[in-house]
Amino acid sequence: MSELDSVLNSVVNAVGGSTREGQVSMVHRVGQALADDEHLLIQAGTGTGKSFGYLVPAMAWAAQTGKRAIISTATLALQRQIMLYDAPRVKEAIQEQLGAHVDVALLKGWHNYVCLRKATGGYPEEGTLLSRAEGEVGATATGEEVMRARQWAMSTESGDRDDLVPGVSDRVWSQVSVPKRECIGEKCPVRQNCFPFLARESAEDTHVVVTNHAMLGIAATGTPVLPEGNAFIIDEAHELVDRVTSQLTRSLSKYDIAGIARMLRRSGLSDADLDESADELGTLLADVPEGRISRWEEDLFDAIARLAGRSQEAGENVAGLSGKDEEQAITKQILRTRLVEVVELCQDLLSEALTNETLVVWKADFSDGTGVIYAAPLDVASSIADELFDGRATILTSATLKVNGSFDVMASRTGLNFPSQGPWEGLDVGTPFSPETQGVLYVAQHLPVPRKEGYGDEQLAEMVELIQASQGGALALFTSKVAAERAARFVRERVDVPIFLQGEDQISTLVAQFAEDDAACLFGTISLWQGVDVPGRTCRLVIIDRIPFPRPNDPLMQARSHVVSKNGGNGFMSVAATQAALMLAQGAGRLLRRVTDRGVVAVLDPRLRTARYASFLLASMPPMWPTTDPATVRGVLQRLAQDNN
Repeated sequence: MSELDSVLNSVVNAVGGSTREGQVSMVHRVGQALADDEHLLIQAGTGTGKSFGYLVPAMAWAAQTGKRAIISTATLALQRQIMLYDAPRVKEAIQEQLGAHVDVALLKGWHNYVCLRKATGGYPEEGTLLSRAEGEVGATATGEEVMRARQWAMSTESGDRDDLVPGVSDRVWSQVSVPKRECIGEKCPVRQNCFPFLARESAEDTHVVVTNHAMLGIAATGTPVLPEGNAFIIDEAHELVDRVTSQLTRSLSKYDIAGIARMLRRSGLSDADLDESADELGTLLADVPEGRISRWEEDLFDAIARLAGRSQEAGENVAGLSGKDEEQAITKQILRTRLVEVVELCQDLLSEALTNETLVVWKADFSDGTGVIYAAPLDVASSIADELFDGRATILTSATLKVNGSFDVMASRTGLNFPSQGPWEGLDVGTPFSPETQGVLYVAQHLPVPRKEGYGDEQLAEMVELIQASQGGALALFTSKVAAERAARFVRERVDVPIFLQGEDQISTLVAQFAEDDAACLFGTISLWQGVDVPGRTCRLVIIDRIPFPRPNDPLMQARSHVVSKNGGNGFMSVAATQAALMLAQGAGRLLRRVTDRGVVAVLDPRLRTARYASFLLASMPPMWPTTDPATVRGVLQRLAQDNN
């Protein structure tokens, strides 16, 4: 028996599990990739025990070689599972079986930790949320949340936002935290107690660092936010490209410019006519329709150029602020950072990147109608490959990495197919489940095709019949918030089972309530399509309202599809259908979470059987027993409900 087998067996026995062929294969193949600095894509179906499949070889390799592995996840739930449960068990097994010690540290983005200096009022109160009414701080509900966050900051041992329970909104959290770029670093008087600084110090002395895809997105820009790593292991890798793209997306509105101008004036500096630029930008954007921008109108081009020049001038004025005075040093750091960001974005917006389509730019509106410009890279593959994966062992894993039976799409999206990256291998270790006997895939072929504006009452009536047959126990997944809310109202009026709706409480609370009541149903949107793990009798029916194609007006998807088509490919299949296939696989994967689970995945979109691309989508879904007969599936659900009683 190899050392890895000994460690794995120890871990499996400790959790009361049994050896799984796919998990054993994964442990050995990941171990080989780490030892040989290889690139590996590995699909491990639900039930494989994927986290142990890479933690055992990664932690053993790190302990024995002294090298560092960086493990990244997309969801907080998996990150927490690794840190609280999985990694400690592997650490103990390595100590017992190999006599070796390995440390594991959690590292999040700077903004995820409370800033002690800001929490005590040590930063400029630009955009403050505290109510000053009648001289009483915290006189509003939002102000009270800020005060609660500040009080927690004085007692927390971790400073981690996730440890603040109940949580607070992003707007409130911004009052007690700062982005890394606005930190004054060594000049801060509480540096030695700084939570993000201490987290990074800990990571620098650790064999294994657990982080998230957003941090990889920052690292992909060349910003050194992670300790040097000898290997990357990316779990939930199907999410990597979207999370990195989101991290690299920048925005510009009149509010950003006006805020900088106010801070300049409060510091006794000239605002360099930035208020004029803010008004000009707001006025011109009001006449620009929402959606992708492929070329600038002359007046907007000139306005952006003037804004760049004024921001550069303001930056020169900021250089005159003292770096010795603490308050001025903080203000100087914030202003310099924000002005540099504005200048760089303006330069990119005016460059050839817009016309050659390497930069995707679009206009959207805030809730008050104010326009905002967004800019994102068309393709992040080169950033991921060159900045992260080049010259290092790289393992990408997920339950859904293959599209239409192939790893090629994922290798292309993450840059692993670049010649500079060398060879890569794709491996599917399967699943201990038997989808053919455990699950039914029902496609409601008799229903009308959903229209652009949604679908009619036929789909809702079908949903009611399915839930009545199963006597609840349904996870209903929708492609829009409006559809989820409409369906919840419709079903609540007709079926006497508890219906939990995303948005009416925290997701973690709703999932817990759903899991505790086998008659309950949970309705929600995109965040419920993946990461929800409710094994057993509760989740016996997964309803998918329609094929989850990206929005037709999504600027990034439009641009990517256009480039593929321009180069002779099929833009729809390469972009929209590929995205839908990954999401369908994730959604259907909510049903079978252990070998004893039984149930039905019901897709209320006939195109999954009738459209030309149906076989492409089905190839990425679990191979469950198929049917299009409503009576048959209702009979299956009725038997499942009776078996549960």
